[in-house]
Amino acid sequence: MEILVRIIAAALTRGVQRQHGVGTTIKHYACNNQEENRRGVSSIVSERALREIYLKGFEIAIKESQPKAIMTSYNKVNGVHTANSYDLCTTAARKEWGFAGIIMTDWTTTNADGGSSAAKCIAAGNDLVMPGTDTDRREILDALSAENDQYLEEKDLTACAQRILEMIFTSNSYE
Repeated sequence: MEILVRIIAAALTRGVQRQHGVGTTIKHYACNNQEENRRGVSSIVSERALREIYLKGFEIAIKESQPKAIMTSYNKVNGVHTANSYDLCTTAARKEWGFAGIIMTDWTTTNADGGSSAAKCIAAGNDLVMPGTDTDRREILDALSAENDQYLEEKDLTACAQRILEMIFTSNSYE
C-alpha cells in the first residue's frame, strides 16, 4: 500500500505540472507525525528508518516528478528543526535526489515559541521563510554580519534567491 501512495503522489505531481506555470508543493517534509506541539516535538529516528520509511515517499515523488516546491514541517528530526536541517534540505533533497525546485517553511515556523531560526533556514537551503516577518529579515541580516550568535554566508542567501528567481522565470507564461 505504501509504495502505491508514493507512486500516486508522483503521478499527481506530473499531471498538475503539465499545465504551464502550475506547480505542486509536497509537504510536510519530514517525520510530521502529530498535530499537537509540532514545534516542540523531536522525532528521534535512526538513519536507516529515516531513509527507508519517512523519506522514501518524498524521494520517489522528487525523482519521478520534480515538484516545484517542498514544504518543511514544524517538528524537529533528531533535535534539529526540519527547516534548519542541511541534511534534509540540501544533502538528501538536492544533492542525492536531484531536487531542483524551492524549499519553503510552513507558515510561522520561525516564531518565538520554540520555532526554527530564519538564518539557519537559509543556511540549510530552505529558500522561503513563510510569511517572512520583520523579525525574520532582521535575523537574516544580523547573521550575514555575524551578530547575535548566528552566522550566515552571503553565498547561501544568494543561492536561495537564485533558486526563487529560476522558479519565477521558468514558470511564467508569456503567451
